[in-house]
Amino acid sequence: MTGGPGAVLVMGEALVDLVPVAGDGGVRTAQFGGAPANVAVGLARLGTPVSFAGGLGDDGFARMIEERLRAAGADVSLCARSGLPTALAVAEPDSGGTGYHFHLQETATFRLPDVSARTAGFGAVYVGGLAAVVEPAASAVREAALAAARHSLLVVDPNVRRDRTLGVDHGAAALRELCRLAHVVKASDEDLDRLWPGTDPEDTCRELAAGGRLVVLTRGAKGSTAYTAAGAPVSVPATPVRVVNTIGAGDAFAAGLLTRLGARGSFTAAPDPDEVRDMLFAASEAAASVCARAGTEPSVPAGA
Repeated sequence: MTGGPGAVLVMGEALVDLVPVAGDGGVRTAQFGGAPANVAVGLARLGTPVSFAGGLGDDGFARMIEERLRAAGADVSLCARSGLPTALAVAEPDSGGTGYHFHLQETATFRLPDVSARTAGFGAVYVGGLAAVVEPAASAVREAALAAARHSLLVVDPNVRRDRTLGVDHGAAALRELCRLAHVVKASDEDLDRLWPGTDPEDTCRELAAGGRLVVLTRGAKGSTAYTAAGAPVSVPATPVRVVNTIGAGDAFAAGLLTRLGARGSFTAAPDPDEVRDMLFAASEAAASVCARAGTEPSVPAGA
């Protein structure tokens, strides 16, 4: 099993996105998905040791998911396995982004392992996505997050979707709790609008950062900004790209961010300003590499 101070434990869902085929909106293709699974693959592709702790079934989709994770170089020995089917997310792209209709109940995807005792063996633990709010996965995620907050670097990406099929009040409260437990929060302006309605996302970032966290705010084509308890916010523009696809771009950003955070062989929530800028540029490049083509896997930078 992969582990150590330079390794990341990613906990959450690996599911299948049913995505429209270009030129024929009535036909959909099955695509590897789930924000945490995308992050795990991205980390592995970018050279960061990573273990994925998800729930895998025994259908063809589950075999496709496992093959994709293994092929990228992610360790899957911590995954829970059951005879239940894989969860599905039906993608509905439009001019405002990509919406989803979820088929989640009674699936292997949300039967997560208890890895709370394992978190101390990793430099960083990443949680977020649907698994953070859909039971029974949410309880396992919370326990792992509580342990990681004590023994590791806890990284939270709330990844809120406007069309998520869950109890809004309960889900928002769970995600807010995870953000407050975290050492690092990576969130979009849309995430923060939905978790703290009526509050400017920048004000939310400053409040979270004042507690000693590293908070990274993404704004799509408008770039990203990092907030820390000490020093002024650091902003970088989005990497220019001809957009072909946006699915998985935020996950690739998270993978690029974590890769740079652990570039010295261990993880920190208090990088210096030059490291922060470099980290944001690397994350932006990873996201742009996904936007430039179909699929959710970031390209390895030239010369890496």
